[in-house]
Amino acid sequence: MIRQEEWITLCKQGDPRAYTALYNEHAAAVYNTILRLLEHTGEAEDVLQESFVAAFQGIAGFRQTGGFRAWVKRIAINKSIDLIRKRKLRFVELEPGWVIEEEEHIDEAEFEFTVETVTNAVAGLPEGYRTIVNLYVVENISHAEIAQMRGMEHTTVRTQYHRAKHKIMNLLKDGGYR
Repeated sequence: MIRQEEWITLCKQGDPRAYTALYNEHAAAVYNTILRLLEHTGEAEDVLQESFVAAFQGIAGFRQTGGFRAWVKRIAINKSIDLIRKRKLRFVELEPGWVIEEEEHIDEAEFEFTVETVTNAVAGLPEGYRTIVNLYVVENISHAEIAQMRGMEHTTVRTQYHRAKHKIMNLLKDGGYR
């Protein structure tokens, strides 16, 4: 059986079997990442294809350090964010010195929900909140990196994340997603 490193070497040499093998191995995971960000299957499929095309076109510059899947996922996330930007999604920038007000404390320990329940609550968030939650929680991308990717201030990303988390907890607390 050929290892991933060997498939990458064959891709760099232009072997079509290698492109197919890498695509088949990683497409589902990359697609799921895209779909969490875009929530539209047609757009997600388009971004998936564009991401792999970009990855294969740039395969000569790929270094084995982080793994092919992580690399193509990063390409896909960037392409997804570009698409969201094209929709002219606007975040409200906070004024300098703005402080997060103390909100009602929600004891997270008192809740028990299924993955499906939480997933539905996240899906019900506005697109901006949902994007930040998915990038931070699911893709494990730092607030600073998200801010850079989105062209936002770090504090805005952090605030948007906390607001989204609070909104999810309130939705779950109120029983809207049981």
